[in-house]
Amino acid sequence: MHPAFAIIFFTTATGAGYGLLALLGVLGGLGFIPADFWLGLVGMALALALIAAGLLSSTGHLGRPERAWRAFSQWRSSWLSREGVASVVTFVPTALFGIGWVFLGRSGGWVAGAGLLAAAGAVTTVCTTGMIYASLKPIAQWHSRYTLPAYLVFAAMTGGVLLNVLLQGFGLGSTAVLAGALLATLAGWGWKLATWRYNDRLEIPTTANTATGLAGGTVRSVEWPHTQENYLLKEMGFRIARKHSTKLRRITQGLAFALPALLLGGVFVLPWPVALVLSALAAILQFAGMLAERWLFFAEAKHTVTLYYGRE
Repeated sequence: MHPAFAIIFFTTATGAGYGLLALLGVLGGLGFIPADFWLGLVGMALALALIAAGLLSSTGHLGRPERAWRAFSQWRSSWLSREGVASVVTFVPTALFGIGWVFLGRSGGWVAGAGLLAAAGAVTTVCTTGMIYASLKPIAQWHSRYTLPAYLVFAAMTGGVLLNVLLQGFGLGSTAVLAGALLATLAGWGWKLATWRYNDRLEIPTTANTATGLAGGTVRSVEWPHTQENYLLKEMGFRIARKHSTKLRRITQGLAFALPALLLGGVFVLPWPVALVLSALAAILQFAGMLAERWLFFAEAKHTVTLYYGRE
């Protein structure tokens, strides 16, 4: 698949934003994070800014962005439509939680209820995003048991690292949040390695013979259906050299997982403000690493439509 930056940024930014929102909704609503005005304002603003930036970025990949609103009507059959509906619905409890926790300085009671609903909405939206790709049978690398959990693990990972930076910035560093961010980063690393191992060993049963329904012999393409590259090949026929894929996988592991894990480990033993600097650096490197991971997610996927153009 063609790795368009608009979609790469969308899945990375919204994942981090919804991950942070879910953690704030649960921990803030239940009182584990104090109801401080500036802490809450910055935290909620950061989460919503990432979500909004990601959603706006996704419209840049549409041929007719002004018609994006029509996608909401297909929620019965389209995961893309369900994602849009879930994202809008999530803003309702999020607004109530923000009013209670940030502006009224309260937690528990109805504020906790709103926070839990906001977290549930955030998780649901991330699930619908993952299912957009996991439901695509023609792309075997996505249509697997690894895709949906990856979106949830990465949202928890990036959201946890951002929450750690937020708390460190206000001098409220939490060992539990820090440990959770570190464990989520290690879990994300392990899940990504397992996904790559699965995809590398994947045997796709579809061939030019089965795609065309012509049994016997070997079916091969003599001529393309058209004289120049079209939308299908631009979007579905992207190819990446193995050496570039290997290099980018190493970069992804270093930026998204290994270096953030080392930096978060240093936060455990080093005093503030060094801990704050390490936490911020971990979040920046991880976001850059996740952009590389998302690029590979699209670039390494192979759509069966390319079989009609003589590509195995």
